[in-house]
Amino acid sequence: MPLIKLRRWLWRWLPVIFGCHCRPDRSFHFRDGTPFPICARCTGELGGILTAAATYWLGHPTAAVAAVLLIPMLADGFAQLCTPYESGNYRRLVTGLLFGYGLTVLLLLSLGWTYRWGFAFGLRLLGR
Repeated sequence: MPLIKLRRWLWRWLPVIFGCHCRPDRSFHFRDGTPFPICARCTGELGGILTAAATYWLGHPTAAVAAVLLIPMLADGFAQLCTPYESGNYRRLVTGLLFGYGLTVLLLLSLGWTYRWGFAFGLRLLGR
């Protein structure tokens, strides 16, 4: 019963959280033909976010490398905006995966920098 409630919650809120358009032609489908609740790119972003969060403490790329990981999705989106080109679901999945991973690493790095800077600033205020 709790798994059914979790699935209903995910199906309702995943598109809202990701701001997904949920187009069936841009989504992966289960074996029974039911489309996944978010598109292929958002699925990749979710996978990248979860991967980065799970593996961050084992080792992570630098901020420059994480920023470079954002470029493929931006380039793909810009190419689709300016040309009649339409990328497929697997390209959307891969670019979303790289983007989600890079963005999450940048977020976690910035949180670490902010903590260290704030801690040092607090110590200076206390005169230590």
